[in-house]
Amino acid sequence: MPPISSRVRWGTAVAIAFVGGVLLASGKGWTRLGFAQDKSLVSIAPPGAPAEGFAAIADKATPAVVSIQVDLKTKPSVRIRQNIPQGLPPGMEQFFNFGPQPQRPSVQEASGSGFIVTKDGYILTNNHVITGMDHTTVADKITVKLMDGRVFEAKVIGHDPSTDVAVLKIDGNNFPTIPLGDDTREQVGNWVLAIGNPLGVLDFTVTAGIVSAKNRSLPGLLGNDKYAISDLIQTDAAINPGNSGGPLINTSGQVIGINNAIASETGYYAGYGFAVPITLAKKVMDDLIAHGHVRFGILGVAISDVDADAAAVAKLDHVYGVLVQGFNPDNSDNPARKAGLQEGDVIISADGQPADRVSSLQRVIRNHAPGETVHLEFVRYGKKMSADVKLAPKPSDSTAAVASAAGPSSGGVVRSKLGATLAPLPPADQRPKGFPSHGVLVTDVVSLGPSYGPGKLSPGMVITEVLYPTPRKSINSVADLNVVLDKMKAGDYISLNVAAPDGQGGAANSVVNIRLGQ
Repeated sequence: MPPISSRVRWGTAVAIAFVGGVLLASGKGWTRLGFAQDKSLVSIAPPGAPAEGFAAIADKATPAVVSIQVDLKTKPSVRIRQNIPQGLPPGMEQFFNFGPQPQRPSVQEASGSGFIVTKDGYILTNNHVITGMDHTTVADKITVKLMDGRVFEAKVIGHDPSTDVAVLKIDGNNFPTIPLGDDTREQVGNWVLAIGNPLGVLDFTVTAGIVSAKNRSLPGLLGNDKYAISDLIQTDAAINPGNSGGPLINTSGQVIGINNAIASETGYYAGYGFAVPITLAKKVMDDLIAHGHVRFGILGVAISDVDADAAAVAKLDHVYGVLVQGFNPDNSDNPARKAGLQEGDVIISADGQPADRVSSLQRVIRNHAPGETVHLEFVRYGKKMSADVKLAPKPSDSTAAVASAAGPSSGGVVRSKLGATLAPLPPADQRPKGFPSHGVLVTDVVSLGPSYGPGKLSPGMVITEVLYPTPRKSINSVADLNVVLDKMKAGDYISLNVAAPDGQGGAANSVVNIRLGQ
């Protein structure tokens, strides 16, 4: 299974506090078995478990777990690299799309897991198990194998990249099933079992662990889907490539999550696994079966967890909340913008429930259908405000990206307070479609300076606006930004609206908060 793309996610990227990377736990590609230390399970039945301990749970659940094999034909193409203007400043290459390179037709094989939820053969699994690397192209052939040896060709009822959930259907009746539970009632420390088909050869493997954390956000896990929901259950039950799509089961024998990712340097189990909460997966499943697509309402905002700098700018008494990075699409019909929200606002509650992080806010929003209204409370640079936002439907093509390119620029001014070198934008005739029409280009960042580090400035970013200190000021030249900086002193905070490469040759807006240096 390949790791999640390691390309740089500019502006909105949030550092994940793991030594290794986060990887989707499906078996895409070949893996080689190795030896592992013997870790014997202590034979103590956890509270609420049957007297027989985990054996009774595994015995009832395993027959409903399935092994999934997929075959995806890759189409040959002739890819040609675009001409790139000479003299690009550092970082600007990422605004360019690279055309096709010669490829040979082949069949991509992958494996994963799933579990049957209805007697007539509906199966829950992960979206990434049954799709290609783009998370949208469905495999040409999907084969499902049961524990009793029966094999079926499965039909895809629907799949949703934004939640990593897919629903399959096999023909037949009286299939074994696993009941669905309620992940919201589970607590950190509760015992759980993971069942799946790791490494492509260890079919129907059962591992045990606990719920290590809840509401875990893993930015970038689902690629560049701007509507991706990342609200995961973390567990130390062993999960490896091939486990994706298998159930995470509580001591009552109920599914509380769909295993879908691991955090590891090597791509194999290193103590941390993740699962999609079953309450979210069930809503997705019901929508896919009934409507063929997922009916989620959206605020239309790009968001991130608040960090210490954002909390300081918002004048919060502690670090919590959800930072509004930008609007998507950025127009007058955007639901959050129409309701009065602005870039730099910090959302602190939704419908009276705390929005201490992105996953908390997403949990509230996902329970509303398009057209319904959500009451938000937010803070704008120390001022508490509220708004009622009428949710919009999620666009069907949520993975579309703006293709853009950039040309060379000239000149450069080093701003020591900001710790960055700034330059004018390329001439208008060298700017690609979708590239900012105004602003200043960041060409370099001082190592360990005020703008250095995750969530700060990077070469290739374009500063388009100063959000704070208020009033907001549009930036059309280096001189415009200097006017603001000259009035500020070391230790002051500045909040910038920037356009940053999105990793696919396009650009996305984000908010960067910086504490100025000397």
